[in-house]
Amino acid sequence: MTAAWRAAQRWAVLLLVAALAACAGVLPQIERAPSFARPAATETPLGSVARDASIPPTLSGVRALPQAAFALDARMAMIEQAQVSLDVQYYVIGNDTTGRMLLRALRDAARRGVRVRLLLDDMHTAGMDPLLQGLAAEPHVELRLFNPFVHGREAPLLRLFALAADFSRLNRRMHNKLLIADGALAVVGGRNMADEYFLRSRQSNFIDFDLLLAGAVLPRLAQLFDLYWNSEQAFELGRLARSRDSRAELQTAFDSATRGDTFTQEPQQPPATDLYGHPPFSAELARRSFHFIAAPTSAFADAPNKGGALVGSVDATDPLAQRTFALLHEAQSEVMLISPYFIPGQAGLGHMREARRAGIAVRVVTNSLAASDAPVVNTGYERYRMAMLQMGVELFEVSPSRLKREKTLRSLLGNSSARLHAKIGFIDRRTVLVGSMNLDPRSVFTNTEIGVAVRSPELAAMIITAYKVDSLEGVYKVSLADDGTNLQWTALNDDTPEVLDEPPEASLWQRLQIFILSTVVPEALL
Repeated sequence: MTAAWRAAQRWAVLLLVAALAACAGVLPQIERAPSFARPAATETPLGSVARDASIPPTLSGVRALPQAAFALDARMAMIEQAQVSLDVQYYVIGNDTTGRMLLRALRDAARRGVRVRLLLDDMHTAGMDPLLQGLAAEPHVELRLFNPFVHGREAPLLRLFALAADFSRLNRRMHNKLLIADGALAVVGGRNMADEYFLRSRQSNFIDFDLLLAGAVLPRLAQLFDLYWNSEQAFELGRLARSRDSRAELQTAFDSATRGDTFTQEPQQPPATDLYGHPPFSAELARRSFHFIAAPTSAFADAPNKGGALVGSVDATDPLAQRTFALLHEAQSEVMLISPYFIPGQAGLGHMREARRAGIAVRVVTNSLAASDAPVVNTGYERYRMAMLQMGVELFEVSPSRLKREKTLRSLLGNSSARLHAKIGFIDRRTVLVGSMNLDPRSVFTNTEIGVAVRSPELAAMIITAYKVDSLEGVYKVSLADDGTNLQWTALNDDTPEVLDEPPEASLWQRLQIFILSTVVPEALL
């Protein structure tokens, strides 16, 4: 190798480093004006829900939202009826029909005088700056981005360069999902605000779950929102993206982009009643007749600077995963976990082993390789599958084709595929855990999450019925083969059960991809 060639290589490396540094950019140094949740307005239509529903002051009202149409109806009704404040925190708001419908509803609320605070993780906002700037141009709207990209805001490819240049920071995302209206009602769960989370995508959709909450837990949820809103990780959109358009021009462009005749499609009205025989929440608001379960409810969230020193008095120093494991240790007879991405790691494996030694049944439902939208995660799951089965854990994997055997779900999905996205835990069928946290290393160690724990056998029974957890339709049961060293997949609820020796519905190419990825992707990134 000549001296000239070595010099050229050094210059190439220096240029690459400089390019990556330029892509990463430097976050602006700003002084944030703190703001805080407004107290619940008890005399507004939403503020009086807990009173009208006869929820005792020390308890929370909870309503299960397993069906997508009812979950979307509840959110839109809350936004449309809000009179004081809307605090909205999401990992994803899609640049699609659902996302634009939500943004327009927030704009309309702001024009009624409602204070709107929107906190959005910046990972999936590429190309959305003009739309978000149009919303932020409204007088009563405040919009902040969590852990934002400085450069490459319009192009996903440039964001990849920025991610590579500033990986330790940009790899940490806010995965929380929370909507609070008038300080009196909230929705917490797994759904982002995008088409596929409400069965509105023509390609693929998620089976998901939320809780509608009222009563005693609301001040705690508001406190957790404020913790993120006022954190050093939250930046005003205007500090990151500049526009040459005037405020009026931004508002006009937003109006055009979100009009019903140009992009936004109003969702179909939900059925007259849900799985439990209850009308949509919008109808209950109109009638002032509500169906809530009153139960003790706790809310938890990770610190915004997860893994760092927390500044302030809010109790969020213990990671959500640690609090979750502490609750699971309360089990006396049974633990059931539903998670789309499941990688227990050695620590999780230890928790399950301890439970099995105590005679506690452990059941896990997760996506099969064919169903997963992140098949690389299966490389981590597969590392622990044999060990879990050997200790007596029951494993079930969702099948995209078998899910569509259920008549109602088949009609809703149409030609689209389906996969699991709900994150639910059951402890002795008495305590229910719901939130944004997956059971994988990214949720445990890297991303921030939010969750609630509800101590209610009635709620547990309702959710178990909705998802047919006891009969488990639409899944394959994974078990050890007779030789004790290989696996079998058995399709449930068939007159003649189908038994397979290979992962069901997964192509040879998918299995080859997983094999390759398992050798190069570290578990900490899954």
